Amino acid sequence: MICGKITRIAGPIVYAEGLEGCGLYDVVNVGKNKLIGEIIRQNEDKAVIQVYEDDTGMQLGETVECTESPLSLKLGPGLVGTIYDGIQRPLKAMFEDKGAFLLPGQRTTPIDTEKKWDFKAADGINKGSEIEPGMVLGTVNETESVVHSIMVPPYIKGKTLKSFFGNGSYTVDDVIAVTELDEEIKLSQYWPVRKPRPYAAKLGVTEPLLTGQRVIDVFFPLSKGGTAAIPGGFGTGKTMTQHAVAKWCDADLIIYIGCGERGNEMTDVLTEFPELIDPRTGRSLMERTILIANTSNMPVAAREVSLYSGITLAEYYRDMGMAVAIMADSTSRWAEALRELSGRMEEMPAEEGFPAYLPTRLAEFYERAGRVTSLCNKEGSVSVIGAVSPPGGDFSEPVTQHTKRFIRCFWALDRSLANARHYPAISWIDSYSEYAEEVKEWWEKTNPAWSKVRYNALDLLKKEQKLEQIVRLIGPDALPDFERLVLVVADMMKNGFLQQNAFDKIDAYCTVEKQIKILVLIMKFYERALAVIKAGAPLAKITLMSCREKIIRIKSLVANDEIEKINEIENLMDEEFASIERIYQTTEATV
Repeated sequence: MICGKITRIAGPIVYAEGLEGCGLYDVVNVGKNKLIGEIIRQNEDKAVIQVYEDDTGMQLGETVECTESPLSLKLGPGLVGTIYDGIQRPLKAMFEDKGAFLLPGQRTTPIDTEKKWDFKAADGINKGSEIEPGMVLGTVNETESVVHSIMVPPYIKGKTLKSFFGNGSYTVDDVIAVTELDEEIKLSQYWPVRKPRPYAAKLGVTEPLLTGQRVIDVFFPLSKGGTAAIPGGFGTGKTMTQHAVAKWCDADLIIYIGCGERGNEMTDVLTEFPELIDPRTGRSLMERTILIANTSNMPVAAREVSLYSGITLAEYYRDMGMAVAIMADSTSRWAEALRELSGRMEEMPAEEGFPAYLPTRLAEFYERAGRVTSLCNKEGSVSVIGAVSPPGGDFSEPVTQHTKRFIRCFWALDRSLANARHYPAISWIDSYSEYAEEVKEWWEKTNPAWSKVRYNALDLLKKEQKLEQIVRLIGPDALPDFERLVLVVADMMKNGFLQQNAFDKIDAYCTVEKQIKILVLIMKFYERALAVIKAGAPLAKITLMSCREKIIRIKSLVANDEIEKINEIENLMDEEFASIERIYQTTEATV
């Protein structure tokens, strides 16, 4: 083991000498408490180390020991349902061991090494079988919702199994197979956090990640394997939106990264998720969730590595053929950690004090998303949803602007909507999705009207924005009825479609069939109303229709499995319009 001495301490940045022969990003044990650190600069025998634990009280001259291996995660059964810090220390086990506060140098195993898992060997795998990296040797039921594939690690060079122990109960450290090169294969494996896991082929994105949130799924869809950002000022609902997506999206696994946020937000996840039921499996949401908590009171350096830990876990489960969704809350706090570490190292700052390599680090994170064919020939995906917290809601600041370069779905949160208690506060004017065309074919199999009704609805909302500017100047009475109708229907769309109550049992999650039916009905209402107004009917006749209020209340009154009730409301609407049309002798409009 290579040992050196501390020569300088600058907060979480430690300078040491005598480390010649160490590699960049090697893990080191720093000081008498053996704090976990990582070499981030190397110049002959001198090294700059970022320390991932509280180094208060550390002194010059203390020893630094190099492990000569990169910072890696232990991957295997037992990850799901666990809450870790940024360097894969299980917080519940740490709490049970030493109490509520993390002590410098405190250690425990990332995965329970005593629990035995029932391993079921894959068909055709036995002694003498030919293997290759990524090949599935068998499976373990990690939870009721997650079947964990035990794969040949990518770094295994052997081509044949010299021995294979088959079905049985094993711990994560037990050997289940040995190659002809005497390489041991266990239920668990290690992988460096900064190195992307290999895959066979990168695939295009074709299927949306369904979230049950109407404004996202219909107007600004995210594909499986896509990247999205949720920028917004304080109190606009970034965390609330991410919680809603994490609860209800149709991913097989959720990895929620609390990066520099307040501890109470992670507490909400810990208390809510075990009680919530996954609508697809009928099981607890925690059975498909991994939490990484690196809250604002934890060491800032560990915040920097927490995103890499989360994406590495996601790639591991992606390789099993799962659709994984990552919630990173927030990348702004992560960027602030980079800024502090850069300042401690006295680097030349770029815009607003952030390091010049901020765009590169953001790109390294977001480019690890995608839909792939894994080494075991299964299709999997990693979708990344990153919250951005621009100071004062200013989207021109560096983190937001650089993030926009690497994502294709932008859910901009609007302060005025949040102040009006309109949630999700996603602006239909400032937001966009470049995945709409790519998921169009999937959506049109569900409902052929999706593309047309989506375009017409967004166009109507843009018209409403322009008319609102006129209304502020001269009032609504100056507008002709057909333009005032735009304001009325846009209000119906905002209250009856875009706004969604996360605390309402019916409205919290909306199926795609119900989403489209509501929007089609609202747009049909608009076209029928426009026809009768052009025939001479006053707007007052439209606003007094009883079906208008019923359409707005469909979202909370009609359950997802009672969609036929929407047809009853549509029939009522047709009857009311028919009576108006008879008076004004209009021809019946069609959608």
